[in-house]
Amino acid sequence: MSTAITPQMVKQLRDRTDQPMGLCKQALDQNAGDMDKAIEWLRAQNSKMGVKREGNETAEGRIGVYVDNAAKTGAIVEVRCESAPSAKSDQFVALATDLARFVATKNPTDVAGALAQPFAGGAATVQDRINDVIGVIREKMILHRFQRLEGGVYGSYVHHDGTVGVLLECKGAAANDEVTRDVSAHIAALNPPYTTTADVPADILAKEKQLVLADIQNDPKNVGKPANILEKIAEGKLKTKLSEIVLSEQPMANVGKYPNTSVGQALKKAGLEPVKFVRFKVGAVTL
Repeated sequence: MSTAITPQMVKQLRDRTDQPMGLCKQALDQNAGDMDKAIEWLRAQNSKMGVKREGNETAEGRIGVYVDNAAKTGAIVEVRCESAPSAKSDQFVALATDLARFVATKNPTDVAGALAQPFAGGAATVQDRINDVIGVIREKMILHRFQRLEGGVYGSYVHHDGTVGVLLECKGAAANDEVTRDVSAHIAALNPPYTTTADVPADILAKEKQLVLADIQNDPKNVGKPANILEKIAEGKLKTKLSEIVLSEQPMANVGKYPNTSVGQALKKAGLEPVKFVRFKVGAVTL
């Protein structure tokens, strides 16, 4: 005797999977009303859909970031899809966050390894989690890349449209979410090549020093000035040069909130020191 599929059962399955009502009804019909088997049936259909759309281009997407300062971990991911509206959907935003949380918590070695791992302790894998959203949105979706950091104090920022995100690592006793978010937003906007002066390669630093010294020597106003004065002028000019390429030396982008304050000073006031950052932009070429 077959189980009668009620509207309540269909709604319950839809609430659990976010799949179309008609497909939920079909899943229950195919599995005699067994809810768990119906979910597995839906996952199989979503997997087939992903294969069918395998050749489609995924030029759009979203950056997801997750930080757990209690565990001293953070992760940033780039998740790709086919269209900009889908990248802004609630389901896709939640997927990006879930994948970042997974990377931070489980520490997979690479994308292929991550996709095969259990997502939340059950039989469903990370790829199943992606397939669930594919089934809802009907687009190809991929976990394109990720990076995980551990052992520091973390802050993050994702631009409102999701196309740029930053994971910031600092040294310090405790996190300051407001300052680290502001600095992460600064990085998202300006994308400095280096975090601190110590990160600048020796040849580039030497070249900048030579340019500064040449400027000083060629300036008639500096003729006859004592060596200690010329040294201070050189230090000031070099600092200005480095502020163009070094995060810690740059003036905070939010001048209204941080007047006459460098990024390094803003972090120092919060008891923090910048260590490194990861900035992802959707569609950026990775080397």
